[in-house]
Amino acid sequence: MDIISQLQEQVNLIASLAFNTFGTLQRDAPPVRLSPNYPEPPPNPNSNSNSNPNPNPNSDASANANANANSNANPNPNANPNVSQQQSDTSNNFADEPKTASAALVKAAKQFDALVNALPLDEGGEEAQLKRIAELQAENDAIGQELQRQLEAADKELKQVQELFSQASDNCLNMKRPY
Repeated sequence: MDIISQLQEQVNLIASLAFNTFGTLQRDAPPVRLSPNYPEPPPNPNSNSNSNPNPNPNSDASANANANANSNANPNPNANPNVSQQQSDTSNNFADEPKTASAALVKAAKQFDALVNALPLDEGGEEAQLKRIAELQAENDAIGQELQRQLEAADKELKQVQELFSQASDNCLNMKRPY
């Protein structure tokens, strides 16, 4: 694979890493208040906190009683070690993700820089480049002419072989033995 293709792949990798990093940060970041002067948003009108998926009116009282019993049984939700461990694991994962993503971005950027450094230097300016292009074009034309001559020779040989094959097949058909 040539250097230009590798550079294109590296740019795509960097873009992918950047978009995934930004998306992950946006998705997983905890909410932060913009300003103490900024008011809290009103509750979403589509989400009704009093709605109950169970249409049975008698079950509302029992559900409220169960909710009160559960809230009295464990007033501190962080008292449960499993819940606090899950929260700390989540916060540790969130804290590690930017570091991991930034390390991957830096690695990709360094690989990109190495590929750029591997490109040939611009020696002699525009005139030297134009001269080199003219030399390459002349070489390409010479090779093209040689290829054309070889193609014509191969075409001539193919016609000869086809003619000989036709003659041989005609001779075989004419040599039928009577029974």
